[in-house]
Amino acid sequence: MAKTGNVLLALAAGVAVGVGVGILFAPDEGKKTRKKIKDGLGQSAEKLKDQIDRLTHTVKEKSSELKGSLEDKVDNLLSKSSYKAEDVITFLEKKLAALKQANAKLQK
Repeated sequence: MAKTGNVLLALAAGVAVGVGVGILFAPDEGKKTRKKIKDGLGQSAEKLKDQIDRLTHTVKEKSSELKGSLEDKVDNLLSKSSYKAEDVITFLEKKLAALKQANAKLQK
């Protein structure tokens, strides 16, 4: 995610530098130069928008994948916990029954 932010920042910086250099070395008159700058910025803005859209889509997909994976893991953990809890209860009931028998023998 940080890499994508760096790429977008680098793209924006590149566009700004390109526009500045283009203005300095422009052989055309001001009206034509302004039109070229406007067109160039429009194209760069469109590219940036496309990249942001792709990034957003990718983040949403990864988020959905992680959510599904996390839900599966939680369900699996709860299932195992429930099974283990039943085992512990059964074990304790057996021990309690054994203790009751031992106590009954001592009482006689």
